[in-house]
Formats: sequence, structure tokens, C-alpha cells
Amino acid sequence: MIPIKNVYYMLAYAFRVLNEQGYKSIETEEFHNVAELCTAILTKGVALQLKRGLGKEYIIETEPLTSPRGKIDVTASIKDLSMIRGQLVCTYDDFSVNSYMNRIIKTTLELLLKARISSKRKKEIKKLLIFFGDVDTLAVHTINWSMRFNRNNQSYRMLVSICELVIKGLLQTKANGSTKMMDFLDDQKMHHLYEKFILEYYNTEYKNQKVKAAASWMDWQVDDDFRDMLPKMKTDITLTCGNRTLIIDAKYYEHNLQEQFGKVSIPTDNLYQIFTYVKTKENELKGVSHEKVSGMLLYA
Repeated sequence: MIPIKNVYYMLAYAFRVLNEQGYKSIETEEFHNVAELCTAILTKGVALQLKRGLGKEYIIETEPLTSPRGKIDVTASIKDLSMIRGQLVCTYDDFSVNSYMNRIIKTTLELLLKARISSKRKKEIKKLLIFFGDVDTLAVHTINWSMRFNRNNQSYRMLVSICELVIKGLLQTKANGSTKMMDFLDDQKMHHLYEKFILEYYNTEYKNQKVKAAASWMDWQVDDDFRDMLPKMKTDITLTCGNRTLIIDAKYYEHNLQEQFGKVSIPTDNLYQIFTYVKTKENELKGVSHEKVSGMLLYA
């Protein structure tokens, strides 16, 4: 099992904001599990966000009001007998802290209260939740993680990403339909984090050495140009430096090697995959001056 400290370092590369001064104290702390680590990062981030002020957005509200506001819904007012009470049903835009991102954060904080974390962390969460009194919660399995970030809500990018990591990676549904919090991220979520860590590591540590790191798409090299039924081909990390190319396929499994008849070996499908990437890239660069394309399987 990967050490908790290593998970922090991967997160620090994946989310560079963790290298800022406000998060420096986290690096020196000891954590018993990933839930504890995620809680520390999230509470620190939310506390910093509260100093800036919770982000607001316009929310459409519909309710009976004594003083009309916005658009009056006459039909609803008659149906609900609101006029008898001296009210009218109105629909209006309210500039509120009850934004979708704030709802995600509150939902995650409340979820972490059920995790196996220290009482100190839970006290920190409860103190923060006081500021989310006007924010609703969401059903964890229906959260839409596809959202756009701009200059106004950029500070939420890491917070929402950590929330997604907690909810998708640490939340496990039991056979009876209830949920529980796991101590460690599942392999699938760790795999995505591992990929992002490697990519950002090269982007950070080798940016002055003319090394370009990217997760690149490649087209299947076919004779008849028919690719409709072929899956998309995307490398985890492609490093280019001048005319040299290295394709890295990151692998994170509980057991990296396979064993058959007492012989330990690298999984065959892993070898086929990286071989296909390399040969496809070589064919793609045909006619272009370049050195031989290399491939690497990088296991955690």
C-alpha cells in the first residue's frame, strides 16, 4: 500500500496550489489514512476561501412573497391560494452563496464527519460548517462534476477536485445500499492521481530543459481510413525533447505483476498497449526527422 505521505506529494504536484504558503503546514503533519489527509487539505482550503468570501451565483428562486419581486406567477398564486394570504408567487434571481460548488463542499464536509478521522479534524469541519448555514447539500451519487472554472471561481478548482477525490475515491457502496467511507483511495482513483502526478512532475521539474509533457491523442494507422469502431487512443504521458519522444504508460495496481504456473511476468495487455502506442507514434512521425520513439511502463 502506498504511504500516505506519498499521496500528499502526488497531490502537491497534481494541484500546485498546495505548494502555496497557506498549505505549507500540511506537509509536516502525520496522517493515519487518506481520509485524514484529504480532510486536512480541504479544511485548510475552505478556511482560506472563507477569508476571501464564499463564491456567489444567481439562483432562481420561486416562493410566495408579501412584497412582489421579480416575475409574478399568477397561475401558481391562484392554485396555491397565496392571494388569500396576501401573497403572490414570484420567481426571481437571488445572488446567493447557495452555489453548486459550495453545495459540493458542504456535502463533502458532512460526509467526512462519518469517516475514520480524528476528533480534532471533525471539530475543524464543524466550525467551518457554521458558515455554510445557507447552503444546501446534494445527493452524492448525482453530483455533476463537469463544471467550468473562470477567473472568478478559480480558487474553487482544487477544492472541488479534492471533494471529487473524497466522494468518488473514498466512498464505497455496501451490498445493502448504504455507504461507508474507506481509509484508502480505490485503485481506479489512485491510478488517475498517479497519471496526473507524473504529468505535472515533468511539467514542473523539466520546464526549463525544453521537455514538453502532455497526454496526447493518436490516430489509429489504418489502410482504409475507417476508424469509427476503434476506441480512442490517448497516451498517459508523452514526453518530447527536440526530435526524441518517450511515451509513458502509468500503471497503478494492487498487484503490478502477474503469476502463471509459478512464473512472474509483466501483464501481457500492458506490453501490447505500450507497443501499440510506440508503433502508432512511429508511423505517425514517418517522413519527419526524429529519433526512435521509446516507450515506458511505469508502475507505482
